Amino acid sequence: MLMRQARYIQSSVKKDLAKKMVFVGGPRQVGKTTLALGFLAGDATTENPAYLNWDDPESRALLLQGKIPRNQSLLLLDEIHKYARWRNLVKGLFDKHRSRLSILVTGSARLDYYRKGGDSLQGRYHYYRLHPFSLPELDADGLRASLDTLLRYGGFPEPLFAADEREWRRWQRDHRERVLREDLRDLERVREISLIELLLSHLPNCVGSPLSAASLGRLLQVAPATVENWIAILERLYVCFRIAPFGSSKIRAVRKEKKLYFWDWSEVPERGLRFENLVACQLLKYCHWIEDTQGYTMDLRYIRDTDKREVDFVVLRDGRPEFAVECKTGERSISSAAVYFKERTTIPAFYQTHLGTQDYVDAGTGIRVIPFARFCRDLRLP
Repeated sequence: MLMRQARYIQSSVKKDLAKKMVFVGGPRQVGKTTLALGFLAGDATTENPAYLNWDDPESRALLLQGKIPRNQSLLLLDEIHKYARWRNLVKGLFDKHRSRLSILVTGSARLDYYRKGGDSLQGRYHYYRLHPFSLPELDADGLRASLDTLLRYGGFPEPLFAADEREWRRWQRDHRERVLREDLRDLERVREISLIELLLSHLPNCVGSPLSAASLGRLLQVAPATVENWIAILERLYVCFRIAPFGSSKIRAVRKEKKLYFWDWSEVPERGLRFENLVACQLLKYCHWIEDTQGYTMDLRYIRDTDKREVDFVVLRDGRPEFAVECKTGERSISSAAVYFKERTTIPAFYQTHLGTQDYVDAGTGIRVIPFARFCRDLRLP
């Protein structure tokens, strides 16, 4: 059984709390509250007076009266964004007590959505997106986590640390139910929840391929624009994410077809595509980490041309490609598409990562074939 440990954003959040408020968003049940409680001295539980949850009537009454616990240097506000005027409330608390009080705010899709609704908090906070556990994070303290375990159960703490088939199934069912019946209802005005549920049950079979809203529309008997809207909603709910193609007319790159991946890669049934989804999550985590801590503009793309040659991922920093990644479950042959695009693009480094053990640079192409764990370590991924 894997052990729990400090999260990868913990030291950066602690540093930022000395200057500004910190907001931590991310998927439901990814560990935001556990992360926040880790900053408390002494009783690091929800019973600590510094922890105020809007869903708790006593905490809600204190906040509405503008009262905060005495003799506290840190205030944890959980689910505060459920209050319609939360931005003004938090702004008032910070402006009044900033010299002696740090404020950490946690929330899921609603926090990310509603914080963009006004600028009253501009300049007063830093925002972090907390991702599920990844192999580098689990290995950070010398814990040799099993990649097979991570692939099988995903990176969300509860099913990952339980590492039990029955508990994983129960968690997935409950998690999806809460996202669709609570988060979706609260965040979006959608009546066709049953159709979105049907769409969601089909999407794991679409991972890794260009997504066709027209085909999905025919399946669900709705307009393609409706499908696009529903997928955008699922993205806002941290269920899935899409990446766009990268490239120019020189390589006859496709322009519009996006690929879809899940935040919980354990939903993907086929092992090869599940590994590709895990790599996608690892690279998105890297992009968000660099954005949230260093301020660069990061982007995750893929390469595909009109002849259907494809490389799975390209990471961009401020619009310039850093490296490209091709995923393979095997380790013997070099991807012909990777060779083709390496010769015709300015991408400085190409990696072909896999689930095996071989690690070498191909002499003819310069493409590095590398095990996934070594790839994460060498690139210092979070």
